[in-house]
Amino acid sequence: MKFSLIALSLVGLVLLSGCSHKEVYKPENIKGEWRNAGHLSASIAQSTSSAALLEDRTVLTKEGEKKIKIPQEYRLINADENWVISESPEGNLVLFPSNGTDRKITLELKRGVAAASVQNDTIAVLFVNNDMALYSLESKKLVFKESGNAPIAVDARIANPYFLKELVLFLTLDGKIVIVNSETKQVLRSVVVSSAELFNNITYMNVIDNHLVASTGSGVLALSQKESREKYEIRNIAYTAEGIWLTTKQGEIIALDPTLQFKAKKKFPFAHFVGLSVQSDRIYVLEQGGYMIALTKNLLSYDIYDVDMDSDSKIFVGDGRFYFDDRYINIK
Repeated sequence: MKFSLIALSLVGLVLLSGCSHKEVYKPENIKGEWRNAGHLSASIAQSTSSAALLEDRTVLTKEGEKKIKIPQEYRLINADENWVISESPEGNLVLFPSNGTDRKITLELKRGVAAASVQNDTIAVLFVNNDMALYSLESKKLVFKESGNAPIAVDARIANPYFLKELVLFLTLDGKIVIVNSETKQVLRSVVVSSAELFNNITYMNVIDNHLVASTGSGVLALSQKESREKYEIRNIAYTAEGIWLTTKQGEIIALDPTLQFKAKKKFPFAHFVGLSVQSDRIYVLEQGGYMIALTKNLLSYDIYDVDMDSDSKIFVGDGRFYFDDRYINIK
């Protein structure tokens, strides 16, 4: 079925979460309340790494709400400064201009799409069976295709393809980065991030100064002049020029340098982290029970605040904001 792989992953994540979090995090010292900063037009219905969809079908990006709504039953896939990428119930890929004009583009693929990104006239598509493809938006024709190994089950947090000048980095559902030259239509290289059997899709990737960091739920890769890998059970991850910060299923917050060398760790027993953001002088971590933990970047000191949110709230991490339910808090 069209969304069978993604649906299976969601079931798996719920089961795993239910088995491993019977105890809850209870902080000893709370400094105060972190007050809400504002409200959304509706509650969050769906969240992705790049954008979220509200219950009134409004698109929410890292910069805030867009003046665009997508039709009922459409699934949000990705959003950038030019396009909102969605999938129709029929399996078509439908692109809406981010500025709210009516000039939409429809690609009649009739296949389940896991992820997609656009650069100029090229759209990179990762299908739910792990096949990769490039299409021309103008002609709507297939210009490149590469088969992948179909995964058994995937994490719901699926990373979209990444454009790096003429290169397209497909972040696959089986833990690899497949690098394609969009001009020559050739596969240049394939890099393994993790080799776990289940839930091994790439959930995060960022490139800073030709230094790449990518992760799955079970490991992280740093790639520049050489490759480095480390195994962690990762919930959230953030990479800046200063380093890498990640949270784990064990309630840890870990600081690494850009080559994955260990720097520091702080553990919060039974914590279930749902959001992570790195700002100018602090690391902000949102905990499922309704707590904000604000740490120094070296993790040596921290303050804990109450946040008025439900434990089952859908979370979206924006630019200096945490969004949940129908509201948000500022962390800049």
